Amino acid sequence: MKFYRGVILNPKSDTVCEFMPDGVLVVSGPAGRAKIEAVLTWDRAQEKYGKAIRASNTFDFRDSVILPGFFDMHFHWVQDEVRTMPKDSLLQWLEKYTFPAEARFSDPAFAKARAREFFKRLARVGTFGGAIFSSIHDCALSAAMKESKGNFVIGNVLMTMNSPNELTQTEEEAIALTRKLLKKFGKRFAFTPRFAISTSPGVMKEGARLADRAGCFKQSHLSENLQEIDFTLSLYRGLRGFQKVKSYTEIYQSTGMLGSRSLLAHGIHLSRAELRILSRTRTAIIHCPTSNAPISEQGLGSGLFDFKKTERAGVRWALGSDIGGGPVLSMFDVMRSFVEQNARAGVKGASCIKALYRATLAGAEILGVSKQTGNFKKGKDATFLVVSLPGQGKPSQSTDAQSLLARILRTPGLDREAFDRLVQLSLYRGRIAV
Repeated sequence: MKFYRGVILNPKSDTVCEFMPDGVLVVSGPAGRAKIEAVLTWDRAQEKYGKAIRASNTFDFRDSVILPGFFDMHFHWVQDEVRTMPKDSLLQWLEKYTFPAEARFSDPAFAKARAREFFKRLARVGTFGGAIFSSIHDCALSAAMKESKGNFVIGNVLMTMNSPNELTQTEEEAIALTRKLLKKFGKRFAFTPRFAISTSPGVMKEGARLADRAGCFKQSHLSENLQEIDFTLSLYRGLRGFQKVKSYTEIYQSTGMLGSRSLLAHGIHLSRAELRILSRTRTAIIHCPTSNAPISEQGLGSGLFDFKKTERAGVRWALGSDIGGGPVLSMFDVMRSFVEQNARAGVKGASCIKALYRATLAGAEILGVSKQTGNFKKGKDATFLVVSLPGQGKPSQSTDAQSLLARILRTPGLDREAFDRLVQLSLYRGRIAV
């Protein structure tokens, strides 16, 4: 056994986060397969384990915070290079910066090198689960599958219409590649139409059917901004079978894209009728606050996600960075943005505890892996982070989880990129990740 002593934060729900100012994470098993044996106060651990606690197997992080690894439930690993590019509007940003960047991933050597670099950074910031969009290219998806470490589902985006020539597939190519990748990667693969604008309804219907049969996740974008919604509806109302479609959500409903293994990013501008459909089908929304933030904050200015209306409708949701719409890889920055944007808007309930839950256990629950990971409980994977706390005062001086998290998310005197450097140590199943 190994004993990791520090200030422990253990998220359990939107309102509950266990806080131990002097706690210990007890880990057992070999590195790479290690599990959590117990989460205790230091005094209780000494009583229970006695002489089993030795200097050689005890790691003292009393000036730091220990918390579970993050789940980033929506991001584009192939957009890392464009995350800080100027963002005037979603569709223009895609055409000017994103599509040219993604086209480079047709080169297997380039894709391999970028994947190795990106997924090391991802582990370094403490993200060990989530849902990933790759480019259209088989080689880029395979590189991501090889280099990613954690509970991820990954899909190659499908683009069969309204797309630049170098990123356009025929419908036959899209379906053939989907069949190939489902067979190759199984449930690690996610069927991923980029969005309704770029993927024909026939491809969505057939791919969704194949994914459902294989028990795989499906993911796309939904109602990110008003311009996108208007264009999507005008486009589909000109297609056979969709002339009377009332909403963006109905398009996905008609093509089989909704369901308990469906992840739709953004969902900012949704009617009550659309939310009822999402609730009925158990489709999850992934909220990306840093990407939706005002342009002055390096976001796309898409609007504020109404989490209260979403919850009242019974729709599941979690947080995502939306790299490269979001400019910072760390989920700490995503949590900060969620809290601060709602505070500015006078929306109550967007606490730091809620942000942590939606960046950890909520994602694990949506992906169906919460029995193995997402927070600290006996028998779960020993996947966790050790985080330094900038500024004055030790973390143990905090009186509760909310105040400690607020201190971390304020990170006084540091720019947002500094959130990427907060993690001192990240362990995946008991092994140092990078």
